[in-house]
Amino acid sequence: MSDLEAPLRPKRKKVWVDYFVKFRWIIVIFVVLPISCTMYFLTYLGDVRSESKSFKRRQKEHDENVKKVVKRLKQRNPSKDGLVCTARKPYIAVGMRNVDYKRARHFEVDLSEFRNVLDIDRERMIARVEPLVNMGQISRVTVPMNLSLEVVAELDDLTVGGLINGYGIEGSSHLYGLFSDTVVAYEIVLADGRVVRATKDNEYSDLFYAIPWSQGTLGLLVSAEIRLIPVKEYMKVTYQPVIGNLKDLAQAYIDSFAPRDGDPEKIPDFVETMIYTPTEGVCMTGKYASKEEAKKKGNVINQVGWWFKPWFYQHAQKALEKGEFVEYIPTRDYYHRHTRCLYWEGKLILPFADQWWFRWTLGWLMPPKVSLLKATQGESIRNYYHEMHVIQDMLVPLYKVGEALEFAHREMEHNKE
Repeated sequence: MSDLEAPLRPKRKKVWVDYFVKFRWIIVIFVVLPISCTMYFLTYLGDVRSESKSFKRRQKEHDENVKKVVKRLKQRNPSKDGLVCTARKPYIAVGMRNVDYKRARHFEVDLSEFRNVLDIDRERMIARVEPLVNMGQISRVTVPMNLSLEVVAELDDLTVGGLINGYGIEGSSHLYGLFSDTVVAYEIVLADGRVVRATKDNEYSDLFYAIPWSQGTLGLLVSAEIRLIPVKEYMKVTYQPVIGNLKDLAQAYIDSFAPRDGDPEKIPDFVETMIYTPTEGVCMTGKYASKEEAKKKGNVINQVGWWFKPWFYQHAQKALEKGEFVEYIPTRDYYHRHTRCLYWEGKLILPFADQWWFRWTLGWLMPPKVSLLKATQGESIRNYYHEMHVIQDMLVPLYKVGEALEFAHREMEHNKE
């Protein structure tokens, strides 16, 4: 038996942490959700306050905050203070990886004030934003202008800084690339206190190309200039069921946005495929549509952003029963279609949260903030999830998608306990 065919680990006995995870929903319902809702509301008020300020005033505050960062770095003694990192607590990040380096000796720099949209330049089609601006905030500003970032991550809490220093790949990446590929300039504070603007063709071009995926190791990002595109009020979404083996599902996904005849008119603005079983999936393609088109007689409009609506991945699954169908979704609702249910993670945390009675009565409290889920889990629960739970993005060449699906199925399903 080859290493790839062998079970990854021997079967383990259940311990107390298994039962704690099973009944974790009690803490989520009575503690995490109410606090999350309060935090979302306070954050929203802060965003509204920021948006009420002129761009000129926001820029002035930004410059003052950058000076504070520089001053803080000047206080560092490299021989005593350790490596530079942000003061952001590890549990606040949406990602699930361990951030153990912050447990060691380090020198913290507070970037918590960098959460403003600094400018929307309609002529250059550029948005200048600070690193803690999240996707919900930027789409709330741009979509009413019929503008959008080229690549918009689906979860509201994902930040510009995280998507740049890590990576972001979303439903429009087949047209525009990774999130970092849509950035035209970075404003970086280096470890020695210098503030530089890096672009692809200036003296800091090496830094410009090195920042993405660097996890913040090369400097402190304090703003980014990101390309904008014009958008329409609705997304015309086509749901197409696919039946077959994993290679068939992969080919259907490829064909959904890379037409074999090369016709550019067939290339959608957004693409997504969800696989529900090894033989069933649903391909979804989205095309921007005007309000006039969406409201034509006979067209179905689905405002998926309402708290009582079925969770999106379950709604899409209906195509396996009813066949192909088309509907129109408000653009911003479509961008954040997975926010309320955290993809399918929501059901693992709250097993009954997708039921109609919960959605109508408490659905408005969803989703729980990932940071609070992590803050309330403790060391044992954290280790449990790292050992027993997989949340993994993979970047693979298009022609390798089928093999990647088969590999994941073999390792995660055939060898599961």
